[in-house]
Amino acid sequence: MEYGWDNARAILGLFVITGIAWLLSENKKRFPWKIVVGATVMMYAFTLLLFGVPIIRAGLDSVNNGINVLIAATREGTAFVFGPVIGDQAKWEQLVGTPGPIFIFQLLPLIIVIGSLSAILWHWGILKVITNAFAFVFQRTMGMGGPTSLSVAANIFMGQTEAPLLIKPYLKVMTRSELLIVMATGFATIAGSVLVVYVTLLRDTLPAVAAHLITVSIIASPAAVALAMVMIPETEETSKSTGETDFKYHSTMDAFATGATDGIAIIWNIATMLIAALALVYIANALLGVIPIDFGGQRLSLDMILGWMFAPLMYMAGVPMDEAARAGTFVGQKTVFTEFVAFINLGALPADQMTERTRTIVTYAICGFANFGSMGILIGGLSIMAPERRPDFLS
Repeated sequence: MEYGWDNARAILGLFVITGIAWLLSENKKRFPWKIVVGATVMMYAFTLLLFGVPIIRAGLDSVNNGINVLIAATREGTAFVFGPVIGDQAKWEQLVGTPGPIFIFQLLPLIIVIGSLSAILWHWGILKVITNAFAFVFQRTMGMGGPTSLSVAANIFMGQTEAPLLIKPYLKVMTRSELLIVMATGFATIAGSVLVVYVTLLRDTLPAVAAHLITVSIIASPAAVALAMVMIPETEETSKSTGETDFKYHSTMDAFATGATDGIAIIWNIATMLIAALALVYIANALLGVIPIDFGGQRLSLDMILGWMFAPLMYMAGVPMDEAARAGTFVGQKTVFTEFVAFINLGALPADQMTERTRTIVTYAICGFANFGSMGILIGGLSIMAPERRPDFLS
C-alpha cells in the first residue's frame, strides 16, 4: 500500500471532526483529553488486531463463507413460502428479463433469519459473553459506568433501540453525558441483522466487505463515546451496575420466535422507508431538473447537491479531490434518507467508477444509523423506556 497526502489528510480529519464536536460542547473548558486519546488508541488497536493478527484476519475472511450459508438457507425458506422462482435467481431473471435480486423477497428475509439466530445465541449466553467482554474493555479503558459500557458494547451487535433495553432500569438515573453516549453509539453502529444484507449488496464490488463492516461496527463505538463526551463532558458521578439485565428469553423457542417476529417488524420498517425515500428522491430530481442549468452536461439533481455538501467531509476523510463529490453523494443519501439507500446505490456503482480505496472509505462512512429517520425512532424508543428523561433525549 502506498502512503501519501490522502492518508495524512485522513489523520488531520480526526482533529477536524473532534474540533467540530468541541465547538458544539456544553462545557468547552472540560475537554476529555484522556478519553479522546484512549478512544483513538483503541480504534487503531482494534483495527490492528482484526487485520494484523493472521488467525483473526483468517476468521474475518471466513465470515463470507458463513454469510453464503445464511443466504442459501434463507433462499430455501423463501422458495418454500413464495415459490421456487423467488428462490432461484436465474429463473427470476429469465422470467422478468431484469438482472438483480428481488429486494423484499431475497435480501430482506435475511433479517428474519439473523434476528432469530441472534436471539438464540443471546439466550444461550454466547452473544452475552462477547458483549460483556467488550463492555469490560470499554469500562476499564474509558472510565464509563457499567450500564453505559454494556449499552455501548451491545450496539456492536444489536440495533439502536434493542441495545438500550439491556440497561432500561438505569436510563432514568443516567447522567446527560451517559445518555448522549447511549444515543451516539446507537447512531454510529449497525445491527447484526442488517449487516448481512449490506454484505450481500457490496460483496461483488468490494473485497472482504464482511471484514470491513464488522471492523467499522467495532471501532465506531469508542469513536462515538469520545465525541459524545467532548460535546457533553462528564461532571457527575457515573451510574453503577449490578451486572444483570432484564433482557431475557424464557426458552430457546421463545428466543427463536421473538427474534423472527422482531425481524418482520424491521423488514416492514425498511421497506416502508425505502419506498418513501426513493419516491422523494425521484420527485426532488424531477423538480430540480426543471432548472435550466447544466453542470458538465448533467442537469441539477439531489445527488449532485448532496455530493457538493459532503465533499469537504469526504476530502478530509482521505478521499482524493476528484472523487470527493461522488463519495459525498452516498454519505448525503445515508444522512438525509437511510443507510439502506446509500448501500443499494453504492452496490450498484460499477467497480471501474470508483477506486477500491475510496469505496472502502465510503463504506465505513455510511455504515451506521445516523440519519433523520433513525433519530425519531431512537428518541421514540428511549422515551417509552424512560419517559421522565424525554426532555434530555430531545436536547
